[in-house]
Amino acid sequence: MATIFSRIAAGEIPSFKVAEDEKHFAFLDINPVAKGHTLVIPKKEIDYIFDLSEEDYADLQQFARRVAKAIEQVMPCKRIGVAVMGLEVPHTHIHLIPINKESDMNFFKEKLSLPAEEMEKIATNIRGAFK
Repeated sequence: MATIFSRIAAGEIPSFKVAEDEKHFAFLDINPVAKGHTLVIPKKEIDYIFDLSEEDYADLQQFARRVAKAIEQVMPCKRIGVAVMGLEVPHTHIHLIPINKESDMNFFKEKLSLPAEEMEKIATNIRGAFK
């Protein structure tokens, strides 16, 4: 059975898409720890990031880098924090989080609840900066 992330990438479940190519998909986390918190996934459904082939791993990292550069252009932050935990959904995913201090990446703090209009505006801005 397809994971929720596969269903999002296939368009079966709505998302705030940030970027896409033939092998990858990036979308805003619906429970963000910061505005602009983005998830980057391979379209190929593989549970654990280190089970990706070397080529697929490198391609995913290059795609994530491009997404991070786009986020940096439109979200006020000092850096883009990167986290790979992968326990919530059995599908490889990278968290890209705009941060100004290390505590901004605290996954245990209360998540933001942003209106759909704001999420769409953030996604649109990041998409516009994606190269």
